[in-house]
Amino acid sequence: MGLLNDILAFFIKRRSERIEDFKLYPIETQQSVFLDLISKGKNTEYGKKYYFDDINTIRDFQERVPVSTYEDLYPYIERMLKGEPNVLWSTEIQWFSKSSGTTNARSKFIPVSAESLEDCHYRGGKDMMTLYLMEHPKSNLFDGKGLSIGGTLHPNPFNENTFAGDISAVIMHNLPTWAEYLRTPSIEVALMDNWEEKMDKMIEICSRENVASILGVPTWTVVLLENIMERTGAKNMLEIWPNFELFVHGAVSFGPYRDLFRNKLFPSDEVNYLETYNASEGFFGIQDDLSLKDEMLLMLDYGIFYEFIPMEEWDKEYPKALTLEEVETDKNYALVISTNSGLWRYKIGDTIKFTSKSPFRIKVSGRTKHFINAFGEEVIIENAEKAITAAAKASEVDIKDYTAGPIYMSEGEKGGHEWVIECNTIPKSKELFIDTLDKTLREVNSDYDAKRHKDMALRLPKVHFVQPGTFYNWMNKRGKLGGQNKVPRLSNSREYLEEIIKLI
Repeated sequence: MGLLNDILAFFIKRRSERIEDFKLYPIETQQSVFLDLISKGKNTEYGKKYYFDDINTIRDFQERVPVSTYEDLYPYIERMLKGEPNVLWSTEIQWFSKSSGTTNARSKFIPVSAESLEDCHYRGGKDMMTLYLMEHPKSNLFDGKGLSIGGTLHPNPFNENTFAGDISAVIMHNLPTWAEYLRTPSIEVALMDNWEEKMDKMIEICSRENVASILGVPTWTVVLLENIMERTGAKNMLEIWPNFELFVHGAVSFGPYRDLFRNKLFPSDEVNYLETYNASEGFFGIQDDLSLKDEMLLMLDYGIFYEFIPMEEWDKEYPKALTLEEVETDKNYALVISTNSGLWRYKIGDTIKFTSKSPFRIKVSGRTKHFINAFGEEVIIENAEKAITAAAKASEVDIKDYTAGPIYMSEGEKGGHEWVIECNTIPKSKELFIDTLDKTLREVNSDYDAKRHKDMALRLPKVHFVQPGTFYNWMNKRGKLGGQNKVPRLSNSREYLEEIIKLI
């Protein structure tokens, strides 16, 4: 391990210096990224359409190039899928990250360039370890294996010479050979198509390994760990992996799962938790201070130029977008990115809040399409996460999954919110859970509170407590099993509610 430790020490020093540079000079870093993207994109078809060669400032860019959704860019992406070069990006695209999203059943294909893999996704993984090891220099992380639940990878249906799959699968497939030594299970198992067969193999293999870390979505990680415990008869995971040290999580809020991990799965203060913000479109944020829950350092030198649309502008045809130097803390912004894979002013669908401007730290507050606003209450995921976490704590239960939507007003009946919640056990007092849920929502959202005042427009939430496995069965029925698929938390329609309630 001596040589490995020397290599790690050299790498950590070099990369930590670069991170400090963009923390000290964030605006200049983003300006440099912007100019590099424009230079590389000016000879693409998209760049020629919007005269990139005549863009000299960010203001020029914002005035000339429209904010785009996936649907806006899809005609260009479809041509890239069929093998046409130089459409949105200047270098060859051999990989596409396939994602159905959570509100759209149609698959999305996000181009992943060689630059994005190397300078964004892999750099993010390296920086994740750098930032952790800077805080824990005596870590024994590399004495054990890192576990990750991969997605699937297939030939591109439009062009058999390129490939499409979950971003985790694209990343795993392109990892250097030496990286296989540090991870489990084998790539053949990690990329298996059949989720249930893959789960069975992972339980068999990983329960015998010395696993020191996990990288994954909390929801599916819980499924794996509980199955391992059931198979082995262990009371907690530390009986199986006594040297376990770190869980790196992302994709969904960790708040509702925190107590389950800390108290039951890994009941030790020696186990650490680190949040990342990684998506098909890029690697955006890493928790650089483990004492700051849910806050991540915005990574500014990954070939991504960021813009931020204030909440009041979200639904406008030509929204005003702010640059990094214009944002304020504690305000909701829709995230807009231009990337080294050819996504130009792309509205990713996530909303974030800045918790700090020196350095620029963010937390994910929700989705632009994932909210309940049937009555002007504007409940976003951040509100829901705080409320359900408080209710679970008050009721001494662990949350496995949940979703919520509106109860529409009818003749003589007020409206409300309806929740389907899966816990490890049914709360002893359902009334306490519901009252705490409602009370916390009123505390964190003044619009919801106003509508709930004397039951003026909204009545007390209606909650269905369902048996463990309900959401798993629902996702299986929808063909959405696997680490890259997420249960939609909030919806402004009753589509998901009605589907799940039929299973109860």
